[in-house]
Amino acid sequence: MITASESLRLRYEDEVNPDGSGDVPDMLAVMLARGSCRSYRDGSVEPGLCSLLCAAALASPTKSDLQQRDIVILQDPAVKAGFVELVGAEAWVRGAPNVAVFCGNNRRQRQLHSLRGHDFVNDHLDAFFNATVDAAIALSAFVTAAEAVGLGCCAISAVRNEAAAVSDLLALPDHVFPVAGLAFGYPAADAPAISMRLPLSATVHQDRYTETDAEAVIKDYDLRRQAQQPYGHQRAPDVFGMVETYCWSEDKSRQYALPERRSFGAFIRSKGFNLT
Repeated sequence: MITASESLRLRYEDEVNPDGSGDVPDMLAVMLARGSCRSYRDGSVEPGLCSLLCAAALASPTKSDLQQRDIVILQDPAVKAGFVELVGAEAWVRGAPNVAVFCGNNRRQRQLHSLRGHDFVNDHLDAFFNATVDAAIALSAFVTAAEAVGLGCCAISAVRNEAAAVSDLLALPDHVFPVAGLAFGYPAADAPAISMRLPLSATVHQDRYTETDAEAVIKDYDLRRQAQQPYGHQRAPDVFGMVETYCWSEDKSRQYALPERRSFGAFIRSKGFNLT
């Protein structure tokens, strides 16, 4: 595995070079070197290891010990095939040997209130938000644990494109909803490429949020990323046309210039949440 110093240089170029970065704990080195894995060897992860990864994920922080997150491991071939049919527009999803869906769960909290005879008076946006954050933290912890033992992972946000259908497929009851899927398995090739990130000077703040010449920072990042990690194709050229210089800011602004997930709010309300 490459050194932490090399990972930092590849990720952020020359901006980050902390003292001792060449000698860091193995777990931190894995995290610094990580990349999304979309190509896997055949074969499922052993059930015992999968259970261990779930245990590690659910040991992660949870708001006020409410534990509002669940993991659905897709083992039944029919269920997995149905899931892939719903969200597997990209070929790599169809080749993923292992899939999990991370869910927010506000249902148990409401069951506690029924059990103990207390009114559930916090029926507003925060109930949905807390469960979502809990699920996201668990997903991140699962990824960290999986990559620490040599597995590769890639999140599948497309579950929210078909949230209602995924919910029906997985028999999710009211107040339980899919946040993201996760493909994981043994990588088919060497370590995934390290994706460049925005400079820490733009994303890490001291005491107060600061924003100095954001346009210049983005343009500089675009140039560096285009030189080292150019895009292989341009998004939606039938809508936006082709441009000579295609960069990160062009790709991300194109992505959110196209409508998606307009029904997600209605789906969450249909699961019983009050989003006011």
